[in-house]
Amino acid sequence: MSDAIEEQGPEADAIARWYVIQCKGGESFRAAEHLANQAFDVFHPVLEVQKKRRGKLTWVAEPLFPYYLFIRLDRIASNWRPIRSTRGVLKLLTFGDEPVAVADSLIDILRQNASVSSEEGTANVYFRGGDNVEIIEGPFQDLKAVFESQKGEERAIVLLNMLHKQQRLEIPISQLRRPQ
Repeated sequence: MSDAIEEQGPEADAIARWYVIQCKGGESFRAAEHLANQAFDVFHPVLEVQKKRRGKLTWVAEPLFPYYLFIRLDRIASNWRPIRSTRGVLKLLTFGDEPVAVADSLIDILRQNASVSSEEGTANVYFRGGDNVEIIEGPFQDLKAVFESQKGEERAIVLLNMLHKQQRLEIPISQLRRPQ
């Protein structure tokens, strides 16, 4: 972790660096938007994940770090005052009274990984091969199965124990849930 934190000093004050902002619960998107509207350079890494909404799987952007985002500031030229009063912002992370700079290399790595994951296209992240699932609708309701793979956007192949043998069954993903 110490590699991600950069050394501070008088000569470093004139160089723009990345800092961490802690956001209010569930408001990191709002904070990022309002800071960007104030012309701050903001980096808010997000992941695309599948979530069930009203019985259907949909892709949703979620923050990689749920209560944090990064902002690039110059300790001399940047106006730091509006940051505290920006909607969604809780505080700038500090050690003592000093804000802590994050290494540019860490931000570069996060940006590279974010662009790689978005280029790979969509993949099922709600269920993975080998996950235990429960069928919640249809003729096999309340039976336990093993998720094998996704077939298209809305169908799944599961393994179901029937007649003393594992049977491959294709059903809508919306009919599956994690066992409770």
